[in-house]
Amino acid sequence: MAARLVRRCCWRHFGAFVSTPSAVPASLLVPAGKAATARALPQAPFTLFHTSSPSSWADGFSVKEQVEESRNPEHKVIGELIETATSPRELFQLSEFRALNSNQASLIITQLSRLAVEKNLETESILRDERFQQLIGITDSQISQVWNNTLVNLLKSLCSLGMDSNRREMQSVEQEVLWRLRRLTFRQLTSLAEFLAVKQGKESRLLNEVIKKLELRWTELEGTRTVVTLMGKVGHVSPALMDRLEDKALELAEQFNPDDIRKIMLALAYQNRRCVPLLRALSYHLIQKHSELSLSVLMDLIFAYGKLNFHQPQVFQKIATDLHPHVSTMKPIEVTRCIRSFALLKWLSLPLFEAIVQYALDNTKQLSVTHLCSIILSFARLNFQPSGSEDFFNMVHEELQSQLDSLEPHLLTDLVWSLCVLQQAKAPYLQRVLAPDFHARIRGDQSLKAQNLRLKLIHINAAAKLESPDYRGPFLPAEMLSPAEPAGEKVTLLQSSLREALAGVLGSRENGRFDARTIYGWQI
Repeated sequence: MAARLVRRCCWRHFGAFVSTPSAVPASLLVPAGKAATARALPQAPFTLFHTSSPSSWADGFSVKEQVEESRNPEHKVIGELIETATSPRELFQLSEFRALNSNQASLIITQLSRLAVEKNLETESILRDERFQQLIGITDSQISQVWNNTLVNLLKSLCSLGMDSNRREMQSVEQEVLWRLRRLTFRQLTSLAEFLAVKQGKESRLLNEVIKKLELRWTELEGTRTVVTLMGKVGHVSPALMDRLEDKALELAEQFNPDDIRKIMLALAYQNRRCVPLLRALSYHLIQKHSELSLSVLMDLIFAYGKLNFHQPQVFQKIATDLHPHVSTMKPIEVTRCIRSFALLKWLSLPLFEAIVQYALDNTKQLSVTHLCSIILSFARLNFQPSGSEDFFNMVHEELQSQLDSLEPHLLTDLVWSLCVLQQAKAPYLQRVLAPDFHARIRGDQSLKAQNLRLKLIHINAAAKLESPDYRGPFLPAEMLSPAEPAGEKVTLLQSSLREALAGVLGSRENGRFDARTIYGWQI
């Protein structure tokens, strides 16, 4: 009822500004004595454009623009009618009986885009509408008179509606934005950069110019939301800007909530930026201030730590402890993602991993072969032997042995290698990967991936000979066991230091043998 009364009031006031009251469409007039259907005012902000004020067109406008708007009651009424419109028909009708200026036409286009997103409307029909073409013509003919914030929203709206970037009107709007970049606020630049990074990508000329302005004006950067947004959406485009953002994030670390920390950690992980001071600060405040973390935050955090290989035992303990109660309700993909991250960090939490073993036993039918393989590979990396290993591995063998032929060669090799580590490799597994037809496909292949596969096969062959007395073959041929050095292998600092120390103890390198490669796949 309140919404309808506001619209009636706006239309009645608007009728005083138009020359002929009859020009107002009858379908938009509400009889005074007739009950109107209740319809709530739009309370949420224009999510597509990230404005902070939910019910005001003034959000983001300059002081001069807001003063000008408040002085003209007609503009104010039209703005309220545009904002409260609930369908494209209502918006198009505004242009049928009143000559609009370019700013008002831009606001209508912005509202059309918002309605298209909210109500999942067909954008092609909007773009083809003759009245929309008239609105575009108005904005194009007076583009220099469109206010800055409205211009930014206009560009984003046209992109969201799917207008062809090669159209002259579209290029005109982009060029106008490009000319005005120096006059835009930092917040407008941030909003524009976030949108262009998602919609147009690194190749966008306008995005590159916006980022240059952000880099020059980085001292204006303030507020946790802006920092988090730029790091997650724009940072990957400009390493120089990301450096500034990391410095600002370090300064604001104490103010971030858990979701902010999650987004920053993911941004660093996806960009492979191991900013140690920032990671330490975020880890400290995560432990000190945030007692309860949601499952999604916990999963993303341990993924980010694993991706960056950044070790924080106190954080890992907290994550493992908080994850433990969630295990029974997690999905298989969540369980495997979680355990894989801990395996990458080589950090073992016995209660958590025992809970995952019980989860696997209770949800065998929900776990695919890939899920089981991921669990086995993670256990092997941590050399984890479950307390109820007999029940668990009986289930694993029952589920996997009939599916070996369906596994990709590298995954099958990793699975058997892991079972050897866990001392659970039975004859069917060994026979499958040591068979001549299996390793024949990598013979002569000198790629790094093939060399890693060959090395694991040599390890499996050694385990079959030395740890499986009942296994009778087949085994790898002698030519595959040659101690040829893998191409591109680098000597680590620890290895070189150890060799120098041993040479000093022995008196000379000639008195010892170094880097002796064995037929078992290990160096001595």
